[in-house]
Amino acid sequence: MNVTRFEPWSLVNLLHRDLDQLAERRFGRIADGEQGVFDWMPAVDVVEEKDGFVLRADLPGVKIEDIDVRMENGSLSISGERQREASENADGLRRFERSTGKFFRRFSLPETTDAENIKARSVNGILEISIPKQPEVQARRISIEAA
Repeated sequence: MNVTRFEPWSLVNLLHRDLDQLAERRFGRIADGEQGVFDWMPAVDVVEEKDGFVLRADLPGVKIEDIDVRMENGSLSISGERQREASENADGLRRFERSTGKFFRRFSLPETTDAENIKARSVNGILEISIPKQPEVQARRISIEAA
């Protein structure tokens, strides 16, 4: 016979974590003063390289002019909107699986990033943001003088 320790709050903690994740997907992480409801969250890959970071976000069908990339107070945010394609009102089967509407993602960046030289480009529906690191400051030896 196995003895299992009963922890009544573990289920509540799991539920709380799941609700937080659902809320973050729906509303995003909203900073003070920002308003809005977000309909979807694009998939994002973040890769650290020797001289910087590369962030790739899947944004197929989103026009470049509908994307806003901002660097503010050590946070990089990506927001925008994917419009629903216009369709004629014809008889037949309809099924929409692609998310449309507003989106928002925010990433905290380390202090070693060079915010002035961040570059973004969009190729084939993938937004690629290059975030360079600042040059590493080398330690220097300080000589001590005799008094």
